[in-house]
Amino acid sequence: MTDTTRRAQLWELIKDIHFGMFTTRHANGHLHSRPMTTQNRAIDEDDSLWFFMSAGSETVADLLRDNQVNVAYADPADQAYVSVAGQAEIVEDDARKQALWTRANEAWFKGGPTDPDLTLVRVRIAHADYWDAPDNRLVHLYDKAVSALTGEPPKDKGERGRVDMR
Repeated sequence: MTDTTRRAQLWELIKDIHFGMFTTRHANGHLHSRPMTTQNRAIDEDDSLWFFMSAGSETVADLLRDNQVNVAYADPADQAYVSVAGQAEIVEDDARKQALWTRANEAWFKGGPTDPDLTLVRVRIAHADYWDAPDNRLVHLYDKAVSALTGEPPKDKGERGRVDMR
């Protein structure tokens, strides 16, 4: 499978998952995760994911201290799981804010894309790991039951892949 194919598959896995768990390292050294909405409509040409955050948030303070982040996506109904590792940075780009803006963002930023509290964050994907088991739930339940009876792991656990971007 080519990197282009893997990138397309990566996007296919996360495009309909509305929230990712955005993880940063807090000042006390602990990892902190919080749900964030991915603003992209596709993986950017430079392999980036985009997020809107509050300028005064703990998340922004964390990533200014340590820009290594992780964004984890899960869709248990489709048995799709993705872990994205990358470097986060604040980007001053009014045109991009406008392009990514949706009405749903008004719940958090009343001033629209020009809200002074609105911060645009880019995560440049270094690599992503994914697990995709496209079978339906009944097949998974059957596989688990067979595994429990035989003591053997399921034979077809779906696809596991890694996409290196940098």
